Amino acid sequence: MADPVRVTLEGSDESASVRVYDDEGDVSTDDATFRFSVDGGSEENSSGDETAAGRSATAIDDPRRIAPLAAVPTNGTLRCEARTENRGTELILRRTGDEVSAWRNSCPHEPAIRLDPGPGAIVRDDRLVCHKHGARFECDDGVCTAGPCRGAELDSVAVAVRDETVYLTDDRFDSCHRLDELDA
Repeated sequence: MADPVRVTLEGSDESASVRVYDDEGDVSTDDATFRFSVDGGSEENSSGDETAAGRSATAIDDPRRIAPLAAVPTNGTLRCEARTENRGTELILRRTGDEVSAWRNSCPHEPAIRLDPGPGAIVRDDRLVCHKHGARFECDDGVCTAGPCRGAELDSVAVAVRDETVYLTDDRFDSCHRLDELDA
């Protein structure tokens, strides 16, 4: 998909809106989930045991499940929040092929500055770019190659891709959820 599309789902008590960067994904509210695949993905069966992406219902309820692989952009980032008890840490995820890298959403030069302020981090020449300082970070290891924090590294967060779904595997955190839902 060349340009992101906004998908909105309205439930009985709330609505959720996300930017979609790829050809498949999902949008959830408290009482409903809308899954889509532009390339023709289909339900495995009508009992609800399998979804369009082939994930079981228990995988969807897993607190460490972040998003379908296709929801993580290659030309930007997906924001999410990893939690431990009552504390949250904002993360960004970026996809390269079937692999996903994750880091704290924070510039090492000035930690209060987010690399992804909301619409997706800037990616140029396969490097994440700090929108405030112009620092450039390698997308594989998070090392800063240019800018005021050259040589510093983004704080990496462990994630894994299983069955076309991204999961949090970093033991510092108990759960993770997407932050790409926009206010209606």
